[in-house]
Amino acid sequence: METPSPLAVLVVAAALAGLSAPRAACEQPNFIVILADDVGWGDLGANWAETKETPHLDELAAEGTRFVDFHSAASTCSPSRASLLTGRLGARNGVTHNFAVTSVGGLPLNETTLAEVLREAGYSTGAIGKWHLGHHGRHHPSFRGFDYYFGIPYSHDMGCTDTPGYNWPPCPPCPRHGAAARATRKDCYTEVALPLFENVTIVQQPVNLSSLAARYAEEAARFIRRARDGGRPFFLYLALAHMHVPLEVPPPPPSSARGVYGAALSEMDALVGRIKQVADSHGKGNTLLWFAGDNGPWAQKCELAGRLGPFVGAWQRQRGGSSAKQTTWEGGHRVPALAYWPGRIPAKRTSRALLSTLDIFPTLVALAGAALPPNRRFDGLDVSPVLFGQSDVGHKVLLHPNSGAAGKDGEIETLRLAQYKAFYTTGGAMACDGSTGPAEHHQPPLIFNLDRDIQEQEPLDAASREYQAVLPAISRAYARALEDIATDNVTVADYSKDPSATPCCDAQHVACRCQAPGARAAVPDRHTERRATRFCL
Repeated sequence: METPSPLAVLVVAAALAGLSAPRAACEQPNFIVILADDVGWGDLGANWAETKETPHLDELAAEGTRFVDFHSAASTCSPSRASLLTGRLGARNGVTHNFAVTSVGGLPLNETTLAEVLREAGYSTGAIGKWHLGHHGRHHPSFRGFDYYFGIPYSHDMGCTDTPGYNWPPCPPCPRHGAAARATRKDCYTEVALPLFENVTIVQQPVNLSSLAARYAEEAARFIRRARDGGRPFFLYLALAHMHVPLEVPPPPPSSARGVYGAALSEMDALVGRIKQVADSHGKGNTLLWFAGDNGPWAQKCELAGRLGPFVGAWQRQRGGSSAKQTTWEGGHRVPALAYWPGRIPAKRTSRALLSTLDIFPTLVALAGAALPPNRRFDGLDVSPVLFGQSDVGHKVLLHPNSGAAGKDGEIETLRLAQYKAFYTTGGAMACDGSTGPAEHHQPPLIFNLDRDIQEQEPLDAASREYQAVLPAISRAYARALEDIATDNVTVADYSKDPSATPCCDAQHVACRCQAPGARAAVPDRHTERRATRFCL
């Protein structure tokens, strides 16, 4: 399936109406950051020839720059997103593992988000899609620098729906009667339906997953149109539900080699294509579009998980478990990444610079002419010279935090130095067959030369000249990194839980079921006090 449904086409076409008139370029560029969920490096045809479902993303790669050594800041959802929006690792910003439906806290309030910096610089700021950085009280995105929010506060499998889409093992739809409200499997959420927010109001619970992609496209176009009409540059953070587990998508054709996952990948690709069309019609040449993944594929979902490409973590696979999401193997954090900005970013270019989602924060801040927040250190770099083809040099050292498979969450026990990657702890996440790889600690560390061994199959012999030559540099870099974090202004997130923090539109109904009558929630104005909209939390 390489085309969106007719309904999606109609919705997007209507949303695009009125966006075709060109606007004079303003001094500050517009920014669109699209973050895909659990997408594999090999899920892009531009990266992996076997993938055929991404013509729009492949076109984006051909018209912009493709980054092949690009990494998420963590290998699981909340820490990865917190790092993108702060430019700081979880060891600094406090977000070291995922938040829950009942979480009281979120991204610590003393951490400054990219949206807050850009809004202060005159930008209209919008977040559409998955948040997963706290939804209770002032952790909600409407209080973290975003003028507008439309989306789901966490992953779309963290609540029941009437159209549950696909999961492995499958989960039942929301109950409609109290007697059916008990979960039959611990991984399924049947007590509370998945909520859809517009700003701080729940507008639908449960969410209709079948129309979610089209609604995201519609709201993205609406946000861009409002920014244009207001004469302000915009920052749109579009955090897709795809490809965590497939939404309710049309059945794949019999000829599809990847079945349901391929159909969902095609839907995501079409959505990105529509957003690119919006950006071009809004004012081609004045908008930077940056696409990346939040971490690697979720291997335990079997055929509903993405492709790793060549990054298979062979050493770990021989010992059990997955080497993808939640691990510090390449498959866990090396993600697809593309940047598109006609006239500024070179087309048909492949960059091998060592980059990270951490770099999005300082790069956009610099391009906006703003300043980084004071009194803290950043792990990201301003990589605009790499974007513009003036350099192909990124990080000298890149840190990979523990993300659930082994070691204490958020601690740094893996790092990259040039082509060398050192592991002080290894472990495998749950694989499709249910196996996990036990945590192993390594002192001295395992070291792989990724230039020769991209599959991470055979670590260097500790007695070899190469190992002995690189170990001192790795040890120094590791010690400096740990000291830098220990002496920084670090914060700690509140991971406490309370059932009362669960988003619930109507507690009197089974699974908090409700449906807004169609009224559109007001957009909070940053120049006025937010009105007391019902939080439903």
